[in-house]
Amino acid sequence: MTTLILIRHGETDWNVEGRYTGQTDVPLNACGLEQADSLAKRLQGNKIDAIYSSDLRRAHQTAKALAESRETRILIDPRLREIHQGEWEGMLFKDIRARYSQAWEQRARDPLLIAPPGGETIGQVRTRVLEALRDILQQHPDGHLAIVSHGLVLALIKVHIAGLPIKTVWDHIPKNAEPEIIVMEAV
Repeated sequence: MTTLILIRHGETDWNVEGRYTGQTDVPLNACGLEQADSLAKRLQGNKIDAIYSSDLRRAHQTAKALAESRETRILIDPRLREIHQGEWEGMLFKDIRARYSQAWEQRARDPLLIAPPGGETIGQVRTRVLEALRDILQQHPDGHLAIVSHGLVLALIKVHIAGLPIKTVWDHIPKNAEPEIIVMEAV
C-alpha cells in the first residue's frame, strides 16, 4: 500500500483577491505561512518518506515548513506546477469572464482541449501530472509520500485515482494547506 498526503500550498494574496495565479510565482502571504506551520504540526505524527513539491515558491514554502519538522528532504518536480493560464494569469475571475466570455464558455464545455489564450489545456496538465505521479509511485512503492502542489494539479490526481470523469475536476479542488490522505495499492 502507498499512502499519499496531498497538500495544496498555503494561501497567497492572489487567492484572497480571486486572481488566476497559474504559474506566476506568487509567495505565501502571512496567513499562508501560518497555515504551512500549522500543517506541519498537524502532520507531525504521520510517517512521510519523501516530500514532493512543485517548483513554484508557494508550494515550496509550504513543503519547507513540513520538511523542517522532520528529516525528510524536498524533491522538486516542475511537472507538479499549476496550469499555465496564459493571458488570464493575474486577472480577477470576474474580469476574465467579462473580457473573455466566449473563451471562458468554450473552456467550460471542453476543458481537455480548450486552453486560455496562450495557456495550457487541462488535458496537457493531466498528461504531465499523471506522468509525474507514475514516476513518484514507482520510486516509492509502499511509501508514505507528501505531494505539495496546486489546486488543479491535486484535483487531477484525486479524479484519476478515484476513476471519476474529468469534467468533475473543478469539484475536487482542495482548500489551502488542508491535507488529504489517500491510501492506494502499490503500483
